[in-house]
Amino acid sequence: MPPETVPAFLDQAEEAASPQPSYGLRKQVLGPWETLAQSVSAIAPTATPAMTIPLVFALAGNGTWLVYIFATLAVTLVGLVIGCFGRRSASPGSLFIYATHSLPGWAASLAGWALLLAYVATASSVAAGFFNYANVLLHAFFGLGVSPSLLIALAVIATGAMAYRDIKVSAEAMLWMEAVSVTCIVVVLALTLWKHGPHPDWEQLRLKGVTGSGVRLGLVLALFSFVGFESATTLGEEAREPLKTIPRAVLQCALGCGVFFTVCAYTEVLSFRGATIGLDQAAAPLHDMATRAGANLLGTVIDIGAMISMFACTLACITAAARVLMLMAHRGLAHRKLSSTHPKNETPHRAVVVTSIACLVPAVALAAKGVSSADIYGWMGALATYGFITVYALVCVALPLHLRRTEKLSPGVLALAAAGTVAMVLALAGSVYPVPTGAYAWLPYIYLVYLLAGLGWYAAGQGSGVRV
Repeated sequence: MPPETVPAFLDQAEEAASPQPSYGLRKQVLGPWETLAQSVSAIAPTATPAMTIPLVFALAGNGTWLVYIFATLAVTLVGLVIGCFGRRSASPGSLFIYATHSLPGWAASLAGWALLLAYVATASSVAAGFFNYANVLLHAFFGLGVSPSLLIALAVIATGAMAYRDIKVSAEAMLWMEAVSVTCIVVVLALTLWKHGPHPDWEQLRLKGVTGSGVRLGLVLALFSFVGFESATTLGEEAREPLKTIPRAVLQCALGCGVFFTVCAYTEVLSFRGATIGLDQAAAPLHDMATRAGANLLGTVIDIGAMISMFACTLACITAAARVLMLMAHRGLAHRKLSSTHPKNETPHRAVVVTSIACLVPAVALAAKGVSSADIYGWMGALATYGFITVYALVCVALPLHLRRTEKLSPGVLALAAAGTVAMVLALAGSVYPVPTGAYAWLPYIYLVYLLAGLGWYAAGQGSGVRV
């Protein structure tokens, strides 16, 4: 998608870039590709075909590709709303700052705490994915198995060190990591489609056996594939021409990854048609696809790519979480020492350390208790989804309020914000009803307690200079 492709009604009345406060970060060091890499890495594109699409297939069956089209449309709506804000202001606080433009202080505080949890929980989730693929590769090459807790610690410490050291090096590393991973998957998709020839899979296109409830429940899972697509907004001070490059990166990420996930969904279901083991039962679906396509060696390469993608996602989430925490500290929602930046590296070093520890502790604790990587991935991913959906909905509500106060609010933007809000409310409702089973039934309560604690912290700080 060309960077200049932006709906006309969103390009009106763009504000001149007002002076932004300096937060001590390195200014304008990231180009368009590096800015895009932040959002792409936070999504972890490899995780969706490797782990999420099989879960969606278990619910939506032959409608999996359609579910991803719906998810792409919903995320694109939110991306357009974020773009409206992104063309008007640039800040390392990303969606937290967008929510402060027009929402009451308590709602802005809610957005900050929800977004911080979302990034931290996503990092914990994919760190578990990293240890899974790392152990698969270690067993395949050396016949060894390493402690999951040790592998998670190595991943988080290494990514935390990169985020601490240099944002430009981190962004470039994420770009190359994801490029390698996605390239491997694209090759397997192409081989699979070539082997099956030009004949369409009519069972998928005719939605054979698909139910409405399956599509609805699958949509909630599919949205987890996209969470973090907006994380380029955390690079406001560090990106070149942020009022242009960041909105483009967010929209390109939503649409580009949406197309990729939809093609992956269609091709994976096609590849497992008639197989003795179903897509939702395969331990390594991409590896199995490579084997069926006659490229056994490529299956191992894809496992390496998946491990790299999980590592890159952990790095992207720590990078984003640290900047959100830094700005929350500037606003009085966290200890003031977390608002500082390293004098040489120009990174939020203290916030990086804190968010890295927050990512590390739950994943290591669960792994030490023998919880599987799939369960850690699912549990922490569900918490992250709650956080992202909350923030997306609040930003959609904030946009028309902000524009009504600062400039003329057009009917098109109002309709866009309303559609985005409705989409997120429906997604949140679908994530808690029907009531999930097992540990998933407790996660909404854990998330609610966390939000109440954040609101309590905000209320207690009202007399101590909290500014939101």
